[in-house]
Amino acid sequence: MLIYLDNSATTRQYDEVTRVMKEAMEENFGNPSSLHALGLKSEKLVRESRKTIAKTMGAAEEEIIFTSGGTESDNTALYGIAHARKREGKKIITSQVEHPAVLEACRVLEQEGFSVEYIGVDEKCRLNMEQLAAAIDEETVLISVMAVNNETGTIMPVEKIAAMKGKATLHIDAVQGYGKTDLTDTKADLISVSGHKIHGPKGTGALYIRRGVRLPAFIVGGGQERHMRSGTENVPAIAGFGKAAEIACGDMSRRMEKMKKVRDYLAAGLLDGITDIKVNSPEDGVAAVLNISFLGTRGEVLLHTLEQDGIYVSTGSACSSNKKGQSHVLTAMGLSSREIEGAIRFSFSEFNTIEEMDYVIDKVKAAVTRFRRLGSFR
Repeated sequence: MLIYLDNSATTRQYDEVTRVMKEAMEENFGNPSSLHALGLKSEKLVRESRKTIAKTMGAAEEEIIFTSGGTESDNTALYGIAHARKREGKKIITSQVEHPAVLEACRVLEQEGFSVEYIGVDEKCRLNMEQLAAAIDEETVLISVMAVNNETGTIMPVEKIAAMKGKATLHIDAVQGYGKTDLTDTKADLISVSGHKIHGPKGTGALYIRRGVRLPAFIVGGGQERHMRSGTENVPAIAGFGKAAEIACGDMSRRMEKMKKVRDYLAAGLLDGITDIKVNSPEDGVAAVLNISFLGTRGEVLLHTLEQDGIYVSTGSACSSNKKGQSHVLTAMGLSSREIEGAIRFSFSEFNTIEEMDYVIDKVKAAVTRFRRLGSFR
């Protein structure tokens, strides 16, 4: 048995995506910049995917550029806006719970002389809006906030932030929100999305750049992607990304309702069957994520024990899991070391079922009981 509950790290490709990519590799292998028929067929695939992704974001086709993924999209947005607007001001605002692709970029910009203010969150990872409002001033040129937190599923109030941003450029890291929340009316200036979080291929993503936003080239060369991201396009991955976006965003309400039922069933079962646990995700968070601390256990040990039972979960962000130290997200939320140590993230897709959750509840209960009895927590 294999029960996959690490969908915030990556998702299994839709079968339709794999078929589209296979066809592109076998039949539409021309360079999309070539003028012959094979090149034109590849260029058409790229154009159709761009059109699909633009539609899912309420954007125009020319406002979408393809990238290698969420990290590149985030870096392009942050470095680009900071450098383009540095004569207008050198203040950047972000949150303490952003993805490393944003936080590390901000640290590099601090070394370049920019001032970065990191907004705090409460115990459910909700942004401190009063602190944010006080931080925005005439020197602020960039605000970067995620749409959905990748460790807790907390939905950030991006529309409210857009209404109060003043002259600052607003970037939204929607890697975890795309396909799960409506991004068509965020009023953001830039939005980062990724393919492999919505059952598309790894190594592909996109950046929405609102018409009129001035952004310098991130990769120079042949002038592809509106001269902002040169290099021959990854046609099979882009075609697969477009198909994934079509499926995921076209049936988003049904998918999210199914995930919510599964998430709520798992949460209720764990709370009913195990004492001394703490739910770190808010009830109104995105239905794809459930973060729970099992006091008296170690999350990493629990993860590997569940893996032996065919259950795949996470202790937090996959992009940070190889680094030592506690989760910066849970730390910012004010959790104790003991609560952070025992935290597990369950993240869902529409392929998960209630029947699977019955098995997960039994195995988690058995593992937690055993570790507590053995006194594994030191």
